[in-house]
Amino acid sequence: MRARDLAVEYESVTVDSDALDAARLMAEHKLPGLLVLDEAGSPKAILPASQLVKVIVPPYVIEDPTLASVVDERHADRLCEALRGRRVGDCLSPTTPKPRWAIAAPDDTALEVAAHMARVRSPLVAVCERDKAGLRLLGVITAAHLLRRLLEAVPT
Repeated sequence: MRARDLAVEYESVTVDSDALDAARLMAEHKLPGLLVLDEAGSPKAILPASQLVKVIVPPYVIEDPTLASVVDERHADRLCEALRGRRVGDCLSPTTPKPRWAIAAPDDTALEVAAHMARVRSPLVAVCERDKAGLRLLGVITAAHLLRRLLEAVPT
């Protein structure tokens, strides 16, 4: 199996997209993450859903999880309010998988794709072709899709 055969169309956002809309997109489609594109439409980053969750959790609770129990449910239920007025670019962290690490070439094997995912701990990998204009997105491979295709080769 080659990356071009595994790649599928996938939801993407730009660095300037509204973060709350991106969270809704992830939630509605049960996506493990989103592909973030730059102004030219080239992959810029992978935004895992876990990173958006980290953005909505108050820093003091991340530092000391026992403090989560002192926040009443009414306030806890409104955590996503922290995304209001923010751009997707504001939610990217220095450890967010960058595309140069999470990009597969069309002829990469399934093992090469899996190695990309494992190396950057990304729930998805962009499959791109390089042309004169830069990178052209062919599609995305999610970890779940890759596993499903690899499991097809395992006898039951």
